[in-house]
Amino acid sequence: MGEVIDFQSGGYRFIKGVTQYSGGVAALPGFRLERVRFATPLPLKEGFAQIKEIIGAAGRPLTAFAACELRSPAPFTEEGFVAFNSSYTETLKAWGLIDTGLNPVARSNVCPQVTPPLVPSIYAFSYTVHSAEAAPSFVVSGSAEVPEGHAAYRDHIINRGDLSPAGLRAKAQFVLAEMERRSGLLGFGWKDATAVQVYTIHNLHPFLADEIVKRGAASAGLTWHFNNPPVLDLEYEMDLRGIAVEHVA
Repeated sequence: MGEVIDFQSGGYRFIKGVTQYSGGVAALPGFRLERVRFATPLPLKEGFAQIKEIIGAAGRPLTAFAACELRSPAPFTEEGFVAFNSSYTETLKAWGLIDTGLNPVARSNVCPQVTPPLVPSIYAFSYTVHSAEAAPSFVVSGSAEVPEGHAAYRDHIINRGDLSPAGLRAKAQFVLAEMERRSGLLGFGWKDATAVQVYTIHNLHPFLADEIVKRGAASAGLTWHFNNPPVLDLEYEMDLRGIAVEHVA
């Protein structure tokens, strides 16, 4: 994940990523990102139908769909994650989002530890709207403690199986650095974030002050979701965004 590409038909640019998602998105000049969170996560089919309706009502093409926050019942096996991603991207293909051969849409996909959804569901999404004088806006995709681009995650997980304070700190350090790298590629940093989200069921407190707060990652507060990352053996994930206009539907 390194190249930043303009996606003119969507009104945003994106970090070239992997098949299932990009590394992050930022609105192009003349556009702003808006975020919609569903009051209750909606199953994928129903959620995509609602998204289509909302984007259409705003007078925007479906290619304005820029970022998606998902909730799944439980962490996937590697094989299950591949199968899920294949199903998920079918809608993106139908909406003309992958016509270039690349997936521009940013994404997080995490698994609530308590009262999870029965099926993979959409928690929130972001899309572009016209705005002549909009402040810059962006969404950085979620990352857990593993480099992207490998055929399988398991052999590349940072400190796999180590849930000690030191092991969790190392996982957090990797993820925080990846958030900084991705946001930097888009021209942003922690100071530009309106929200930073962390997803883990483990104790943050031993490294909260010196790894998260001191580097500025909690300047707008920190939203902790008691969720697991989407693949077995991953333990810690984060994402961030800078969006001035948000809705609850």
